[in-house]
Amino acid sequence: MISFNDFKEMELGVGTIKDVQDHPDADKLYVVKVSLGDNEIQLVAGIKPYYEKENLIGKQVVVVLNLEPAVIRGVESSGMLLIAKDSNGMTMLTTEKRVEDGSSIS
Repeated sequence: MISFNDFKEMELGVGTIKDVQDHPDADKLYVVKVSLGDNEIQLVAGIKPYYEKENLIGKQVVVVLNLEPAVIRGVESSGMLLIAKDSNGMTMLTTEKRVEDGSSIS
């Protein structure tokens, strides 16, 4: 269990997927560029078996913004998409209606 104070440290935000490329060294990973309004981040996401690249462009997604950057199979990832997963597969968390890129989640 984490404390409420630890949870408050997590920064969640909304961004729009602007670009998706196949990871150069992994069959199940995409390299995803997400616009957060005034900046853009790059994420490595294991969603390739569930989503076609062209269906991701323009989707608003919820991302963890303050994760320590990680290099995943040679590509830097500066955040994480939030995903719900069950026996039927997975789905990205998004918003009920469009909001400004960079909007915070509270």
